[in-house]
Amino acid sequence: MSDKLPFTIGDFVVYPAHGVGCVDGLETQAIAGQELRLYVITFESSRMTLRVPVNKVGNSGLRKLSSKKEMDSALITLRGRARVKRTMWSRRAQEYEAKINSGDPVSIAEVVRDLHRSATQPEQSFSERQIYEAAFERLVDELAAIEKIDKDKASGKLEKLLQKAA
Repeated sequence: MSDKLPFTIGDFVVYPAHGVGCVDGLETQAIAGQELRLYVITFESSRMTLRVPVNKVGNSGLRKLSSKKEMDSALITLRGRARVKRTMWSRRAQEYEAKINSGDPVSIAEVVRDLHRSATQPEQSFSERQIYEAAFERLVDELAAIEKIDKDKASGKLEKLLQKAA
């Protein structure tokens, strides 16, 4: 097999449903009598290891980290005005979850922006807080990986942008 693989060991990648992970290896396993080449990806934040068949990378949504330009546009989105629809929370929650699981940094930034509460605003419900934290964490992970900074610095940068927007 001389096909060029999209990722190499040590690359940071984004798996839509789990966020930023690191390609730790490439292995071959016999599954149902078929030899399958698999990427071994570890997700530090959730202490999880995922194996993605090389031939299913396109369908799985696995992608390289966003470019600086894509992340900049997500950060610009954070500074925008919150757009909270007046629909039932359960419906909005589903939409927010779908945006987070899309893996798109701009969509995730929209969730963070819309659910962010400043000190002067009313308290969030438990489920709002959970969704907000999940989105915030995804954005922090990708920003930290792109800018090669630790998560605390990335988190601080996002917090600062959100404070300015409020």
